[in-house]
Amino acid sequence: MESANLIIRESTFSDCTLFAEWEKKKYITDAFTMSSQRDYEEIAKEYAIRTQQKDKLQFTIVHREEDRPIGRVYISRIDRYYDSLDITRIYIGEEEFLGKGYGEEALRLLLEYCFINMHMERITVEYLLDCKQAEALCDKIGFRKEGILRNAGKKEGRYVNLCSTSMLRAEYFEKCSRRVMF
Repeated sequence: MESANLIIRESTFSDCTLFAEWEKKKYITDAFTMSSQRDYEEIAKEYAIRTQQKDKLQFTIVHREEDRPIGRVYISRIDRYYDSLDITRIYIGEEEFLGKGYGEEALRLLLEYCFINMHMERITVEYLLDCKQAEALCDKIGFRKEGILRNAGKKEGRYVNLCSTSMLRAEYFEKCSRRVMF
């Protein structure tokens, strides 16, 4: 997947070193249900297991000009019967690339891939209720709020509520197709 500034490629095992580094950063751990105590071994094991599962995909976001990995994408719950999936995790891990629109660009590129190449009908994103950045991005791109998933996640040993959002194929083509994006 390629856009003006980014390339999104399949993750490799060597990317786990970066994921472990990024997933220690407070601004990332605060935004997801992942534990702040995750280490390289856990991340590498998780990566290896997910590569064997047909309902999961893992990608690395690369800054095109610098040819440098800057973020991560994890897709889960791929259901080929219902043509649906969940964008479970998407983030920019390199701080100097924050606030420049790369997260939005990556999400739009990912939506294009999922709706056009994978022929999905429905894409969901769930985020922590107090994650205003995720809420603003989902709203801006056109995800619709579906409701609150009570105690649907666990963070640092405590149950947390998640906001459930979705976008349907027709909504993507109406609002978010590449003709409008870039």
